[in-house]
Amino acid sequence: MRALVTGAGGFLGQALVRQLSERGDLVRALVRRPADGLEAPGVEVVVGDATDAASLAGAVRGCDLVFHLAGVRRATDPEEFLRVNAGSTRLALEACLAEAPRLGRFVLAGSLAAAGPSRLPRREDEPLAPVEPYGASKAEAERIAFSFADRLPVTVVRPPRIVGPGDRENLFFFRIARAGWAVGFSGPPRPLSWIDVDDCARGLLLAATSDAARGEAFFLASPETTDAPALLEEVGRALGVKTRRVTVPAPVLSGLASASGLVTRLTGRRLPLNPKLAAQLLAPGWVCDPAKARERLGFEARTPLRDSVARAARWYRERGLL
Repeated sequence: MRALVTGAGGFLGQALVRQLSERGDLVRALVRRPADGLEAPGVEVVVGDATDAASLAGAVRGCDLVFHLAGVRRATDPEEFLRVNAGSTRLALEACLAEAPRLGRFVLAGSLAAAGPSRLPRREDEPLAPVEPYGASKAEAERIAFSFADRLPVTVVRPPRIVGPGDRENLFFFRIARAGWAVGFSGPPRPLSWIDVDDCARGLLLAATSDAARGEAFFLASPETTDAPALLEEVGRALGVKTRRVTVPAPVLSGLASASGLVTRLTGRRLPLNPKLAAQLLAPGWVCDPAKARERLGFEARTPLRDSVARAARWYRERGLL
């Protein structure tokens, strides 16, 4: 089969391209700029923009599978989230209607952020309840995707926080643990769902090839939950650092994040701590139930947190990031 992966130069995109190549598919990898990590048999790298209709028309042409991973996680303007995350989804679906007549599946990489935070596990039959612009844009992308379901075979997957080698989103936390801190925040425990990047890519493949996935949304997550202090302690173990638990008052984190946001607006410089991250950290929890994917797709995220974190730590060290 011929598969298109948009956002192929990203963390999850590279893992998915590797797995598609390993199973013998021809892969068209759409990237905004040339990127390392995509050199594999059967992979054609195409430079283009997922918010450009012409780029998408050429990229989807003749494809059997389309994985739409392209998007933006950080933006200073809330409208940018909608323009990229939701707008590119509509453009990709319209391109598939015009240029991919034998399309077997369109898989949208959504996010737990679209469902919103919860201390109890979110399920797919619950209404989406995003609480910030990124999550709202992913919820709108889902709405757009399912509006095409009568014309195209559409599936949505919603991973939580993704961990593993190749990731830069979690580097901030690794650096905190390297300094010896396992930071938590005042208030009740805030449980977190997560998934290893290779497990997530495998889940995307199942969503693309299972008849039971058509027209459905799935949470892809490890059955093993964690929280911020426990995650940082696991990172410390992987780095050989003894960490100490520290509780930061929630208002302090909010104040620091607001100051960081002001710096970004004034200078354009994006700092590791920002209002979006602070809101995520102070939410009641980010937990989802992986039962539907297990029961309908036979999907299980098998990688233990300690293994995923250790692989990520090695990757950071090999590149001098820690």
